[in-house]
Amino acid sequence: MNKYSKPALPLVMLALAMMLLLSACTAGNTAQTTNSSANGQQPDASQSTAQEKAVEIENMGVKMIFPEAPKRAVTLNQHATEVMLALGLESSMVGTAYLDDQILPKYKNQYDKIPVLAKQYPSKEVFMAAAPDFAYAGWKSAFNDKNLGSREELAQQGVQTYVQESSNKPGPILEDVYRDILNIGRIFRVEKRAEKLVNDIRAQVQSIQTQIGTVERAPKVFVYDSGEDKPFTAANNYLTSLITSVKAKNIFDDIDKSFTEVSWEEVVNRNPDVIIILDYGDTSLADKEKLLLSKPALAGVEAIKNKRFVVLPLSAAAEGVRAPIALKTLAVGLYPDKVK
Repeated sequence: MNKYSKPALPLVMLALAMMLLLSACTAGNTAQTTNSSANGQQPDASQSTAQEKAVEIENMGVKMIFPEAPKRAVTLNQHATEVMLALGLESSMVGTAYLDDQILPKYKNQYDKIPVLAKQYPSKEVFMAAAPDFAYAGWKSAFNDKNLGSREELAQQGVQTYVQESSNKPGPILEDVYRDILNIGRIFRVEKRAEKLVNDIRAQVQSIQTQIGTVERAPKVFVYDSGEDKPFTAANNYLTSLITSVKAKNIFDDIDKSFTEVSWEEVVNRNPDVIIILDYGDTSLADKEKLLLSKPALAGVEAIKNKRFVVLPLSAAAEGVRAPIALKTLAVGLYPDKVK
């Protein structure tokens, strides 16, 4: 027998083992690539790098660290839900709640796949039964003792939280909304999608403003939310920012509140050219129009004499992805000869 014949078998076995190991690694990589595109969304080019680092976010004075993207998110309030859907994150959502009106049609198929936990805010028990690791609210009222509990309490139970900061600060502008969208993009490691969404909104806003062009005199606008004896109206808030973006003026933008009660006499004194009616709640649009047209004190107001009403759903006045829709509606109502 050749003196080298005995070691030959172990060498062959070693070579076979190495080939099997390489084959397994290749199969694993193929499976990973297949899974990441299974939902039809290609991952961001930067996603693999982002997943290696924790993301630090400061939100409403709360500093948070996200070692990885949340996997079981619940959205509370419609504009937060639509931001998530616009970023293609429905596969990371295990629940949603609190619509103001209908979800945007372009997101309906995504929305229909997500469990609706409640018509308004869910109870703590229903919320926790969804086993969330993240909660994203449009309004800070979601996180109080009456609703889901404080953000600190939820953090102790393993639930990170984010509040739409642009919805909870005085005088927010579009840039504040963009910052929220970009923050959600960072948290979920979809920065490129968030940047594209913000750039798309910017481009649509610019297009509407270009169509409006030069305005010799800014139309005066009164926002009618609700109220019979006294009207409830928008003051120094996001809706005022949208009105300013279409080169008009909210007649109550000098009041340092978000929404406020005023008097009908003061509406008459400020004499708006156009009235924006917020369409939501138990009072129908027809009833709101009837109320405005039937008040004798308003008979001399330009907007009433000319029946110039612009209707906005409440969701369009919230700090989410609907800015182009709201601005187009306002622009068509204010400048029908310029914008179609």
